[in-house]
Amino acid sequence: MIEDRIFLAKEERPRLAYRVLVVDDSRAQRRMLGVQLARWGYEVAEASTGDEALALAGAQEFDIVLSDWVMPGMTGLELCRAFRAMPRAAYGYFIILTSKSGRAEVAAGLDVGADDFIAKPVHFDELRARLRVGERILAMQEELLQKNRQIEETYEQLQVLYDSLDRDLIEARKLQKSLVMDSQHRFGRSTANALYRPSGRIGGDLVGAFRVDRDRVAVYSVDVSGHGIASAMMTARLSGFLSGDLPDQNMAMSSVSEGERRAWPPDEVAARLNRLMLEDLKVEQYFTMAYADIDLPSGVCHLVQAGHPHPIVMRRTGEIESLGAGGCRSG
Repeated sequence: MIEDRIFLAKEERPRLAYRVLVVDDSRAQRRMLGVQLARWGYEVAEASTGDEALALAGAQEFDIVLSDWVMPGMTGLELCRAFRAMPRAAYGYFIILTSKSGRAEVAAGLDVGADDFIAKPVHFDELRARLRVGERILAMQEELLQKNRQIEETYEQLQVLYDSLDRDLIEARKLQKSLVMDSQHRFGRSTANALYRPSGRIGGDLVGAFRVDRDRVAVYSVDVSGHGIASAMMTARLSGFLSGDLPDQNMAMSSVSEGERRAWPPDEVAARLNRLMLEDLKVEQYFTMAYADIDLPSGVCHLVQAGHPHPIVMRRTGEIESLGAGGCRSG
């Protein structure tokens, strides 16, 4: 007897004290199962009816339920169905004890949510083996729940970061739009209109215009490769190099004497910006550009199209004409 107790303590006791609810209208059957389960290390509670079992299950969560099928009042199948309908934080493994072995009975038990069946009279070796199966399933379920909780926590953290980033991008979009020329700008009798709508929060596109001298204006469209923050920062940098409000930084202009400035031809403007990208900025991005120098009195336009889509002119007659020949040319 002493050796038997030592063997059970070392080999049979589960690593976790699973809570088991034994449901049977036979007090002798409950006591027999309860004693053996306690020897194996389980925490055991007993109920003589289905209603009593549901009351106990509502007060605490049981990991495993061993229920007789045939009982007065609520049957084991009805108890299983009601047990499955109860809100629970974790899965409960339900085993039905029965002398029924027909396929129809087994199918009925599985249909209401039973996990396993044990034939009566119960053999303890078989019971122990089936309990171990239940323990493995409960362990996997607990592991899955923990991973789901980790995923939920990670998602919540990512959501906080996303919301913060989204707020920053909204403010960045407002700042980027402030770099674009007014939707309507007048140059004497001429008017320049701009429409800027980035597909995302921010983009890598830039349109603008500035006065070269009393009779000439420059208009341009720039598209930086990629989308997102890096492209938006590059467009912000380029807007300073093509700004009529900052003539000393405008790379389309150069000083020839104090108070006098000269405009570079469009192809040279493209070349100067190209050298800036390669020699000074040294970034992996690139940009395309269409830049035009327009003489307002004569209507003569000098254009450079540096890999950019063709500018389109709508004539007074309604005729639409695409300008430029692509590549990097002026004319």
